[in-house]
Amino acid sequence: MAHIGTRFFTWRNGKQVGEDQFGNRYYEDRRGTGRRWVVYKGIVEGSKVPSQWNAWLHRTTDTVPQSAQDLREWEKLHQPNLTGTPHAYRPAGHVTKGAKRAAATGDYEAWSPEG
Repeated sequence: MAHIGTRFFTWRNGKQVGEDQFGNRYYEDRRGTGRRWVVYKGIVEGSKVPSQWNAWLHRTTDTVPQSAQDLREWEKLHQPNLTGTPHAYRPAGHVTKGAKRAAATGDYEAWSPEG
């Protein structure tokens, strides 16, 4: 969620140019200063910005992305980083998955400086 100061600044100075598939809204300064910014929907997390919008924000391109469907055939749809969320990957043996791991197979030999 945008902070009240960000909302006021955006209302006063911003012109919305687009929105991505996650609901993030992208703005540029209507006064012509060239400033660009994003107002995140939900949690503020930089990895929620798709690559096309990241390129626009950082002035790699001046073309405003139209949709996520403008991907090339080899590109995948953007997925935000889920680390630290309930949807993060947790392997078998993780404490939230019962904390039971497969037994060691005995093929590991620890290094010893003596020898």
